[in-house]
Amino acid sequence: MPSEPPDHPAPNPPAVPAVTGPTGPERPTRGWCAATACRLEASAPKPGNVHPGAAFPDLDHHDLVSAGLAIAPLLDAAPGVPLGATILGCVRASRRVTRSNANLGIILALAPMAATPGPHGLIDPAAVSATLARLTAADAAAVWEAIRAAAPGGLGRRDRHDLAAPPPDDLLDAMRTAAGHDQIARLWADGYGPLRDGLVADLAGERARGMSLDDAIVRAFLRQLAREPDSLIVRRHGADVAARVSAGAAGVLASADWRGAAKQLDTHLRGPTRINPGTTADLVATALYILLWEGRLDA
Repeated sequence: MPSEPPDHPAPNPPAVPAVTGPTGPERPTRGWCAATACRLEASAPKPGNVHPGAAFPDLDHHDLVSAGLAIAPLLDAAPGVPLGATILGCVRASRRVTRSNANLGIILALAPMAATPGPHGLIDPAAVSATLARLTAADAAAVWEAIRAAAPGGLGRRDRHDLAAPPPDDLLDAMRTAAGHDQIARLWADGYGPLRDGLVADLAGERARGMSLDDAIVRAFLRQLAREPDSLIVRRHGADVAARVSAGAAGVLASADWRGAAKQLDTHLRGPTRINPGTTADLVATALYILLWEGRLDA
């Protein structure tokens, strides 16, 4: 497996601006829900991920929260802006406040929902799919530029729709091509219904059972990881490693002391080779956004 630098503790992260909710009769905006989802996801101690007590050499909790705040105004404006332009603007805004790619996956997952007009408190997967069906070649060019600007690691090379090649005319077709090896592309290709039935339901269920918000996020993360191997791990370390990590997540959930077992899994994922379930974390942020926008989660 490729070697990566060990994680660095983050005992004294820089001060993070508070994400302030709406006051009075005002309802949460798309941007507020996105920034809050990013903060909540980054703050829960999920095994193998960045959180307030653990950082990567080029990414820490402050970066993740700052990136979430940076994209909020662009997602607020998303219903009236071409989707590609929103995604490119979000990536540029994030890169201005972080040291590395902090949230490309989250941007790609949230932007189609934010761009879809509709009543507050409802995300209709069919309406989001209709938004994606209206993509143009200009959207494809902007998204290709955004992905290149974010410079995500571990993408490798592809026979079709490689990032080194010109952007495709049909972005949705490119996402369908990538869906077999990328969980965010699968959201675009297959719709957001499976996410609602899986991870969104997991989060809501854990809260309904009385779990604290942090515990609910960690357990929902583990449920998603046990259900489906993380595509970032597959790309960087191979399918066998990803399958073993998923089995480990299932083992944590089956343990009588699941918190202790989660800490053991976290230690295993951090060294000597770092194995980061980063795409699963992106999906958690996406599920949190849905629950916040629909008024089903207090933050």
